[in-house]
Amino acid sequence: QVQLVESGGGLVQAGGSLRLSCAASGSIFRYSTMGWYRQAPGKQRELVATLARDGNANYLDSVKGRFTISGDNARTTAFLQMNSLKPEDTAIYYCNTWPNVLYSWGQGTQVTVSS
Repeated sequence: QVQLVESGGGLVQAGGSLRLSCAASGSIFRYSTMGWYRQAPGKQRELVATLARDGNANYLDSVKGRFTISGDNARTTAFLQMNSLKPEDTAIYYCNTWPNVLYSWGQGTQVTVSS
């Protein structure tokens, strides 16, 4: 059974940076597009960024220019570099495949941005 383990979250002041990691127990991202998602309190989970196998990356409008998605060469680990963080980025961040969520959600990693 594939497991997704997110890490790297924390408490940071507005304007700060964090780098999130997502380790997959299998090489799921070799054959699928990587996706980072987030869920803020009281809101639905939303897609933040994707990285296709051909290297094409796409971002939620509100994070464009601030977040960068990447993966290791083996595509077993996904990363999300988050710069210029804003309080509205506060959420639990998850990784999974996209457009179809093929695997059970991991526990996520909490990102809290203080103003």
